[in-house]
Amino acid sequence: MVAVSPRIAAFLNQVSTTPDMELALWKIFSEYLDLKIERHLHVSKEFETKWGMTFAEFLRRTETNDLGKDIYSYEVESDYWEWEAAETLLAHYRQLKIQWI
Repeated sequence: MVAVSPRIAAFLNQVSTTPDMELALWKIFSEYLDLKIERHLHVSKEFETKWGMTFAEFLRRTETNDLGKDIYSYEVESDYWEWEAAETLLAHYRQLKIQWI
């Protein structure tokens, strides 16, 4: 049994369109994970388009200094960190979705 304040219960009911609070929470969490997955997938795809390769290929080419750009430049390093974060979080949220939903 899920116990929440009346105000939160009313909000959950409106957002999820179900009076069952546990079902409402599961629905909201599931949709939240979908949004997070979609966001990080979008970021990853933007970098794939920009660099013309997957993150794994980008990583390999930075390790072998075969990227065609200075791997220590601000652009390469900032893209690496942002892309790596997107890939890591994408895997994390996908795993949570499999594990819990």
